[in-house]
Amino acid sequence: MRILGISAFYHDSAACLIQDGHVVAAAQEERFSRKRHDAGFPRQAVDFCLRQHGIKAEELDAIAFYDKPLLKFDRILETHLAFAPRGLKAYMMAIPLWLAEKLWMPTVIAREVTAGKPMLFTEHHESHAASAFFPSPFESAAILTVDGVGEWATTSYGVGRGSEVQLLKEMHFPNSLGLLYSAFTYFTGFKVNSGEYKVMGLAPYGEPRYVKAILENLIDLKDDGSFAVNLDYFDYCAGLRMTNDKMHGLFGGPPRPPESQLTQREMDLARSVQEVTEEIVLRMARHIRKETGERHLCLAGGVALNCVANGKLLRAGIFDDIYIQPAAGDAGGALGAALGAYHHHFKMLRPPRSGDWQRGSYLGPEYSDAEIVTRLKSFGAASTLYPDDATLCSEVAKVLAEGKVAGWFQGRMEFGPRALGARSIIGDARSREMQKTMNLKIKYRESFRPFAPAVLAEKVSDWFEIDRPSPYMLLVAHVLEKHRLSMTAEEQALWGIEKLNVPRSSIPSVTHVDYSARLQTVHQDTNPMFHGLLTQFEALTGCPVLVNTSFNVRGEPIVENPEQAYACFMRTEMDVLVLGHHVFLKTDQPAWKETDDWRNEFALD
Repeated sequence: MRILGISAFYHDSAACLIQDGHVVAAAQEERFSRKRHDAGFPRQAVDFCLRQHGIKAEELDAIAFYDKPLLKFDRILETHLAFAPRGLKAYMMAIPLWLAEKLWMPTVIAREVTAGKPMLFTEHHESHAASAFFPSPFESAAILTVDGVGEWATTSYGVGRGSEVQLLKEMHFPNSLGLLYSAFTYFTGFKVNSGEYKVMGLAPYGEPRYVKAILENLIDLKDDGSFAVNLDYFDYCAGLRMTNDKMHGLFGGPPRPPESQLTQREMDLARSVQEVTEEIVLRMARHIRKETGERHLCLAGGVALNCVANGKLLRAGIFDDIYIQPAAGDAGGALGAALGAYHHHFKMLRPPRSGDWQRGSYLGPEYSDAEIVTRLKSFGAASTLYPDDATLCSEVAKVLAEGKVAGWFQGRMEFGPRALGARSIIGDARSREMQKTMNLKIKYRESFRPFAPAVLAEKVSDWFEIDRPSPYMLLVAHVLEKHRLSMTAEEQALWGIEKLNVPRSSIPSVTHVDYSARLQTVHQDTNPMFHGLLTQFEALTGCPVLVNTSFNVRGEPIVENPEQAYACFMRTEMDVLVLGHHVFLKTDQPAWKETDDWRNEFALD
């Protein structure tokens, strides 16, 4: 049985194909269209999924969509009516899109994919719940889904047992932890639905001086983690902005203009909303453990990408273990819709498994060494082809140990927002200059942004305060005391962004200012090539840790094909590019000629 799952029209559109309960392929549309967080119908992602499995759309058994458009439209209408005449401009912008396309999903799917197949619609949070539980290693578990808003639900919890997911309770719009966090994303000058992780990264530079103001003015928080939002301070129900003038008065002025200089206020706001978020998640988790009696917890929804909160939840010991869907946001809804349809509509049993069913989330396109040569021929690119994995990894490890930065493009592309060693930029975590070099000369992004460590799974507890895998870069743990560096009195007295340039451990490029790190454990069975590179790097340096960041520059999606990887390599100050078994040195390449249309030329296969 083959089921195609689709998420579309809000942000991070994606497609997923499952066969007999196992994932065959999954990808976000942005990787093909080159539009960051592309919300359009995922035509190219659908084509990839079908092509990867070698089938035509007519061979599908069903198509599943990740939410129920009529219910969502009902919420939009009721909200605008409740706040009328405020929000008329937003209403006039939204309604034509709904009447033209969003309300007619069966027609859109029939036109874009195929007609005559069963079309199934799962509720938004049911899709999140299915994406969290069914790939997990647990036979039974509690489930928590938290995001901005689906149809009406913003948070839900339930249980998964065997081949069934059952949601027990929901929290409804406008009371939303995701929208609360997004409001502070907007207020601190970052872009909603894409800049939330910047707020999380900024938080350790600040102090929690606004926590009391948030809890006393913005939300009424209960012991079970539920809360009511005070809409006197927010404008997201009816307007085109997240907050209003009353919020400006509470926090000493209007939102920071985008791209303007960060001040201590923004750092303190980020720290405060992060601590409030962590407290809400912990209260929810305690309530869910009490209500369900389950020992394990599965998480999905955009808020589940908050790896700092996830790490705190794990360390709290409320549950024995947690599993987080690696594509926890709307993209993962495509996977959840397909799995929900398979198990709930068709009543199919969950296939046997051992461990994490998603196995690294390497579910996207891949390219052979021969394809790489053919596709880069027009660039005149010069490379050395290494005969086997071991030789390649040995040579690349030497280059990294010299302090060089490499683009690393191997195997199938990751599904989800994190680069996990298939489409990554990598460097030496021991370098005191690597964070600055990568941020300013390669990623072209804010200097405060931390980088993640990729570490051999079998060595993680030798370097970080964690005793279990973190394969999807969704848990934060602290660097062990023995690897930390002592600080002078002057360094300890630094405040705010001044903390940035103080090395705090023997792996300073992946150690945040609070000694934390967003971990990726690398496993031999799911990514043998990346594991082999780390093994060779450890043999050479004694350190099993590399900097791992996504293979893109600020404002662009992660690269999907070899042409995009080569262009990114040539347009930045990366030293080396590794595509399959080909190694490209910057010094050997012909001069790069920048053109306006190279993205379009190489966006499609």
